[in-house]
Amino acid sequence: MISMNLKPYLLAIMAVILLFGCVSNQEQTKNDKIIVAVTIVPQAEFLEKIGGDKVEIVLMVPPGASPHTYEPTPQQLEGMNNAVMYAQVGSGVEFELAWMDDLASLNENMLIVDCSNGIELIETEEHNEHESEDGHLHGGTDPHIWTSPENVKIMVENIYNGLVEVDPENSEYYEQNKDTYLKELEVLNRNIIASFEGKQNRKFIVYHPAWAYFADEYGLEQVPIEEEGKEPTPTGIANVITLAKENNITVVFASPEYSIASAETIANEIDGKVLLISPLEKSYIENLQNVADAFAKHAN
Repeated sequence: MISMNLKPYLLAIMAVILLFGCVSNQEQTKNDKIIVAVTIVPQAEFLEKIGGDKVEIVLMVPPGASPHTYEPTPQQLEGMNNAVMYAQVGSGVEFELAWMDDLASLNENMLIVDCSNGIELIETEEHNEHESEDGHLHGGTDPHIWTSPENVKIMVENIYNGLVEVDPENSEYYEQNKDTYLKELEVLNRNIIASFEGKQNRKFIVYHPAWAYFADEYGLEQVPIEEEGKEPTPTGIANVITLAKENNITVVFASPEYSIASAETIANEIDGKVLLISPLEKSYIENLQNVADAFAKHAN
């Protein structure tokens, strides 16, 4: 949740940086790298794979933090002053809903790239942007677009196009790196498809509903415990337990970024267990393959 007391303080720091920043936002680092900012850890890998040694990455939501609640530090805000590009997820990630306008105003010459451009977003049950009881901002779409390798291919193309715009001299270098990574993503896609061959019951239970795009791509059904960003009600928990028993589900998947208390309650009731998976690991291809293998192993 964005603190109403902390945000004005951070915005004041932004103003100081704007007034007294001693380095132009177009200046490159000592290693002649361009500075590019991203929101989440997987994007850092996408950018690293394309930009290679030509890019220095500013990561706004660090490993282990949740993009639903994280607030930037003064040091991160200072990094915006020299960035030539910001690759936002663009799909309704709450960090971006809360902070993107302010980050863009800090550096008016910074190119803003929308990584979701060209991706069909999945609508949630909440259709209007508002602040829910948990303090999270919800924009009516599922923000976790990167859990689909096909979506990541589009995100990679968008990042590549942005890099070429801000650094056209290295466009061929970026293109070669992009093409190599796209091939790796296609191999990942084929491997995941193979891992679900012959599986009949494709329902899986998760605490936080981060896997809708993955499920949609591979013909699975995500059953979330969390209800619209809030802890489940007793009735909601009972319904999930009933569904698990009816479908012989014995594993509840949870993310390390969230409390697993409700997941453990359900797992105990179905004589099952909780397995931790995260959509925010940096080693994207390895992580998504591991997630797919975990889903497939416990599918019937």
